[in-house]
Amino acid sequence: MTTATPGAQDREGGLDRSGWLAELRRSLDRPLTSYHLIIGVSGLLLALGVAMVLSASSYDSLETYGNSYTMALRQLLWVAAGVPLAFLATRLPLRLLRACTYPMMIVAFVLLALTFTPLGVEVSGNRNWLSFGGPFMLQPSEAAKLALVLWGADVLARKEKLLEQWKHLVVPFVPGSALVLALVLGQRDLGTSLVLFSLVLVLLFVVGMPLRFFGIFVAGVGLLVTYLAVTSSVRMNRLTSFLDPFADYRNTGWQAAHSLFGLGTGGWWGVGIGNSREKWGWLPEAHTDFIYAVIGEELGLVGTLIVLGLFLTLAYVGIRVALRTRDTFTRLATAGIVGWLTAQALVNMGAVLGLLPITGIPLPLVSYGGSAMLPTLFALGLLVSFARNEPGARAALAERAASRAAARARSTKGRSKEG
Repeated sequence: MTTATPGAQDREGGLDRSGWLAELRRSLDRPLTSYHLIIGVSGLLLALGVAMVLSASSYDSLETYGNSYTMALRQLLWVAAGVPLAFLATRLPLRLLRACTYPMMIVAFVLLALTFTPLGVEVSGNRNWLSFGGPFMLQPSEAAKLALVLWGADVLARKEKLLEQWKHLVVPFVPGSALVLALVLGQRDLGTSLVLFSLVLVLLFVVGMPLRFFGIFVAGVGLLVTYLAVTSSVRMNRLTSFLDPFADYRNTGWQAAHSLFGLGTGGWWGVGIGNSREKWGWLPEAHTDFIYAVIGEELGLVGTLIVLGLFLTLAYVGIRVALRTRDTFTRLATAGIVGWLTAQALVNMGAVLGLLPITGIPLPLVSYGGSAMLPTLFALGLLVSFARNEPGARAALAERAASRAAARARSTKGRSKEG
């Protein structure tokens, strides 16, 4: 019998590790990796979202509508409407998409402005909803995120050769973005304002804004946000209560405290899907803004880390697509979409974990709601379209289609001979 020396074992382990890393590198270098990852991650988040909405909304749905499945069925309808919209986005010609950016921005302005009319509805202290009668309500700020990303990418791409002059870098993108932010801040929706600000920063950073202007811009918006926070008792309570939710447990700290209760109860593996206790009237907004807490309670730390990993994977793929493309509009639009979804996910998770103040924004693809679902799925469809145009991806898809056509032709020929 022969025994391997420790050095030989280390070398074998090194070979195994290097082989594993080489295989991972080869997988990531395949031309369709980005394409498959975007579809796979989006599908997993959608499936998890429907399952968790079914679980988290069961009590509220029963109390409100007399049926535990009403909200889950509505979420399924939004997904069913959003998937064809995402497919349409994958087939939308780039020229047509860019031609639609200004109309999209105008529509976003109009819808945001309508919230200040009698059509506007106040929910949880924010006047950020429109009601057109009946059960149908719309949150215009969700569509405004998509419109701002695409409009900003188009404007900056058209001015690409002039961006060394600060006036072309700033006008009209910064005034247009400021108007959108002003309308959303007027609705008292600080959480959405932070997400919009994040995607504006991403676009300016990717396009190469000088650091001195970048710093001035960040400082100016930071002072504005601070002023808005300290001049509103509701916002100030939200900003301070997250530091110690148990100091005012029965008032401002209730939601944050019960979020932590749910996460703590879940442990490593959770109490099992459908078995959350906090969703039974204890945790407000369990199926929307705080669905991540229900995931932590029912699926445990492992479940929350998987969700975090899926969003980080989406961010990685977006950065990969942006770095590989030669088209400026595609690069900026990809970066903006990834900045929007990643920032929103991290702000939502941070609030649920008690690391950030509660801002009242949903977890993309997972939280209940159609106003956020449709723009998000359209944006992900655009990412799939951009990934299809990566170097080698289009050729690989064409080769795959040709192989399938040849296989079908052989199968048809074989059946005709048998006949």
